[in-house]
Amino acid sequence: MAWRIWQGRRIPLAWLMLTRQPVRLAVALAGIAFAGILMFMQLGFRDGLFDASVTIHRQFDADLVLMSPRTMSSIGMASFPRRRLVQTMADPAVRGITPVNWSLLLWRNPDTRINRSILTLGFEPGDPLFLDPALARQAEALTQRGRVLFDERSRPEFGSIADQFRTGEVVETEVAGKRVRVAGLLNLGPSFGADGNMITSRETFLDLAPTSPPGSIELGLIRLVPAADSEIVAQRLQRLLPPDVTVFTKAGFEEFEKTYWRTSTAIGFIFTLGAAMGFIVGCVIVYQILSSDVSDHLPEYATLMAMGYPLPSLLRVVGREGLLLAVLGYLPAYAAGLGLYALVRSGTNLPVYMNTDRALVVLVMILVMCLASSALAMRRLADADPAEIF
Repeated sequence: MAWRIWQGRRIPLAWLMLTRQPVRLAVALAGIAFAGILMFMQLGFRDGLFDASVTIHRQFDADLVLMSPRTMSSIGMASFPRRRLVQTMADPAVRGITPVNWSLLLWRNPDTRINRSILTLGFEPGDPLFLDPALARQAEALTQRGRVLFDERSRPEFGSIADQFRTGEVVETEVAGKRVRVAGLLNLGPSFGADGNMITSRETFLDLAPTSPPGSIELGLIRLVPAADSEIVAQRLQRLLPPDVTVFTKAGFEEFEKTYWRTSTAIGFIFTLGAAMGFIVGCVIVYQILSSDVSDHLPEYATLMAMGYPLPSLLRVVGREGLLLAVLGYLPAYAAGLGLYALVRSGTNLPVYMNTDRALVVLVMILVMCLASSALAMRRLADADPAEIF
């Protein structure tokens, strides 16, 4: 029985041909891994951009969002009459509303005295704003004029605000030329549109931005009764309200922001093009390796063909070489991607994480890259004539 198993075993010809020259194999794997890392980073930056653009959006305690149709993105919010939000209370499915002011104001670093734009949200401290209960616990401090809550995950260019506040220091600075005091810390995170965030009351917001009309807001958050269908209610409110407002579901609100960065800026295109360039570079590297391997072993292939081995079986050997290169090159690319994502998160606070979808996309791209290169290299073998080789 053991002898029959030994006689029936298959010789791993593809593996033996790859490992016959370890240096060439190492170079090939390094090239594939480099292409994989490039694709991981480009796609990671692109998806991180889209995720970071809705960092604040996801935090809102809302089922529907009211916004001006003139608004293009979070970096250029247009205002609309606050009474439009109040009018939604006439719908029986609406159980609560929160008017929100949204603007980029100049924050002065208390250490360096350098001004930097910070995203500022103003709301009524008694209204729900975020899903995080930490805000509700600290909102009472905002009833005092000139008090703000600072996002501790804001970039360090705004100053060591969180460290000073935790040590018990009174942290004061200027926003839009007006004196403010930090009354608490939040954990939100920066986005591509804003490097830092600050929350305050509408009273303080209007004091910091006196050009904003008191009767206007930039966002209207709407909470529905538990049994309500947000899509149906959004359509109903859109028909009833004047055309100076647009009604979004929360998911639609997030998608609206992502669409702006995806279609109205060159950033998404640039990162996608970078991933495509990594794919092309990988194809060239793998083709060069496999083509050289086929050329170097043409006499051996010719011998096998003369012995009666059919051409398709030899072509499958080259295909298996490409498959082995894809798998072996993907593993270090994946490991390096995890490390680089962690480095990007620590350096920029952007939400760049490895997820299953991206890991599978890059794996498929590497497989296609290697198998397509194998197919091109097979042409050299298919065109070979054993008589001419000898």
